Amino acid sequence: MNNEKTVSTLNDLLNITNDRIEGFSKVEDKVWENHSGLKTDYDQMVSQSREMKSDLIRMINEHGGDADNTTSTAGALHRAWIDVKNTFSGDKSESTLENVVFGEKAAIDAYQDALDSEDLDPECARTISDHLHHLKSSYAKFEILEESRS
Repeated sequence: MNNEKTVSTLNDLLNITNDRIEGFSKVEDKVWENHSGLKTDYDQMVSQSREMKSDLIRMINEHGGDADNTTSTAGALHRAWIDVKNTFSGDKSESTLENVVFGEKAAIDAYQDALDSEDLDPECARTISDHLHHLKSSYAKFEILEESRS
């Protein structure tokens, strides 16, 4: 197992996780006026993201790497787009929920790609697989809401 590839893959996931945390900060409180039942799930997603971040930093350090504790360029562009879109959107809560679903799907894809790459040792793969399970669970909750609006 190549430590450089492992560290690089884990740093990519750290960037994605930081994107999630930053994206969650964009969710406006008004969303919960219309979707109060999701507030607990959302709070759990934020808490899990922070735990995932800690796990990733720990694994990077264990593999002799330096954690790139930043966000991705794609994530920054997406958050900028959310800001622009919300400026012109009539229903910010629905637009925000669409962005949560989009962001969770992107995170799922990145985590799955990391597992498929085989750049992770078995211990890291187990942790990333567990993270992926949490991502899919949160995605499913918000996707059901998104589909019910269609």
